[in-house]
Amino acid sequence: MSIGKLKNTIFTTLFVIFGYNIHIVNELLNTLSKDKWKRIGTNRRAGVLVPLFFVYSEDSIGVGDLNDLKKLIDWCVLSGNSILQLLPMNEVGSTSCPYDAISSFALESLYISLNNIPGQGSVPGKYPTESLKKKFPAGKIHVNYKVKEAKNKFLLDIYSKGSGTSKELEKFKTDNGYWLDDFALYKAIKRKHGGKPWYEWSDEYKGREEDALKKFERDNEEEVGFYKWMQWVAYAQFKEAKEYAKSRGILICGDLPILISKDSADVWAHPEFFRLEFAAGAPPDMYCAKGQRWGVPTYNWDNIRENGFKYLKEKLKFAENFYDMLRIDHVVGLFRIWTIPENERPENEGLNGFFEPREESVWEEHGRSILEAMNNSTGMLLCAEDLGVIPKGCPGVLKEYGMPGNEVQRWVKDWTGSHDFLEPDKYRLLSVSMLSTHDTTNWSAWWKYEAGTVDEALFIRKCADRGIDYEYVKDKLFDPPLSKYGRLKWLDSVDSVDLFVSILGKRPEELKDFIEVYENSYREKGKLWEHLGLKGSIKEECGKDIMAEAINITLKSNSIFCINLLTDYLYLADIFKGDPYQYRINRPGTVSKENWSLTMPITLEKLSTHKVSAKIKSMISRYRF
Repeated sequence: MSIGKLKNTIFTTLFVIFGYNIHIVNELLNTLSKDKWKRIGTNRRAGVLVPLFFVYSEDSIGVGDLNDLKKLIDWCVLSGNSILQLLPMNEVGSTSCPYDAISSFALESLYISLNNIPGQGSVPGKYPTESLKKKFPAGKIHVNYKVKEAKNKFLLDIYSKGSGTSKELEKFKTDNGYWLDDFALYKAIKRKHGGKPWYEWSDEYKGREEDALKKFERDNEEEVGFYKWMQWVAYAQFKEAKEYAKSRGILICGDLPILISKDSADVWAHPEFFRLEFAAGAPPDMYCAKGQRWGVPTYNWDNIRENGFKYLKEKLKFAENFYDMLRIDHVVGLFRIWTIPENERPENEGLNGFFEPREESVWEEHGRSILEAMNNSTGMLLCAEDLGVIPKGCPGVLKEYGMPGNEVQRWVKDWTGSHDFLEPDKYRLLSVSMLSTHDTTNWSAWWKYEAGTVDEALFIRKCADRGIDYEYVKDKLFDPPLSKYGRLKWLDSVDSVDLFVSILGKRPEELKDFIEVYENSYREKGKLWEHLGLKGSIKEECGKDIMAEAINITLKSNSIFCINLLTDYLYLADIFKGDPYQYRINRPGTVSKENWSLTMPITLEKLSTHKVSAKIKSMISRYRF
């Protein structure tokens, strides 16, 4: 290269870097979150999303714990990531789903490290933890959640031997009285009722009769105290990990579920804040034919607002102990939420619901007022999970408040025009780019089974609605050998809208939604192959080369943050074996032991020495300035 060309290349590179950074600074520091952006910095960052149950170390007992967070933080530094995003860390119920927690405050006791109990010194020197490790070895493909009960019994033994008093514990109780007293009572009364939900308890407890609750607390003082102590232990360990992250230059991003389980301490303590005659969910779309019914109640926002949003503010106050940033789950639900009558038949899932508030004209102000209360009540940078059908006012409000939304690569396309994937420089600046979410297949599985397909249940329902014989048309439209897991792969020969319409046997004006589905999915894999800049014949399997180019799209995108699932990053190496579809964190709309339990095939120690870590760092360094 000549000296002149070299100078021009250097000048162009510097202009892109500094020009881009000036643009970022100007945009972010003119939002209502400018103080938060000043605190964390306006530089482009890469991060990794890791459910704590997904990782484990050589010291783990059955599952990753709060002490393992430090090893995970060290790996983030090693791999060039400066954001560690976690799934909700709240205590879960019988489904183990962190978005159906029994408290939006209390931490999951499963994650307490038995090797780091406050005030106990080295626990293994006093208590036989090795027997627990043998009974519940970490590293199986799915977590055995029975380890939680075993760990809790172990903790009860420690507590009963005199760990229930300290100045730090008493301060924790005082500072968190808003939720802690109710939570500890809820746990103890629930156990007394054999684990039944609070709405099936005896009347004096279900209805929170004051004298009955006081008597119960006196009669069960040690048990109630134990639940408070466990929360303090988890708090102390988590806060220690947060301080460690700060010392290593890592930001921790938490996750605030928008809703809470009907059987939760929150709903029991504050039923006036919820509409128990309804369940929240999502309307039908091209990925869920019947929509979704989550089984959790919607909020009574009038009562929450009348109470000065104290319930929301207290959540943020507690979360601030652990996080620099906080993702607001399903933020569009703060503007309007799909609401299903509680007495609707379960098999209808989300089909028969309505948006609440019902008046579209109030949605924007409704969402803005809630986000304003949240933004004014915390020093954390709030981020927004803004996926799905977006109400008109939502994007403007998020931009006004400087809250990054989500850009999931497989969905970042021109949906109504060319139907092509958008180039990386067309991603929103105020966004988090990613390949996958915890609710989707990993990207390797998406490439193999879902790219260029339609949801079979959705297509069947659409056919039934139009009087189209699905059994007759399916073999003319779809490729059976390449159609798996409820997805229908288009035949290459169905290469025009006209041919597609003729096979369905209806007039085009009757098939507008069918045509939309076809145009956004037919030849999708081929379009993405070109979008990634790959050469040669399209490969049905996602190799390391394809995965690398897919990750590069998110890293070099216009988004201020790029946060990918650790699962996707690990497909840069031969760490996962077999069918990629099995390596999934959650399948929405299902309850299964395989949900919320997937674990990494190697320890954190081995991951730190694996060559994939250096590969990730190299990729991040190239694009995240």
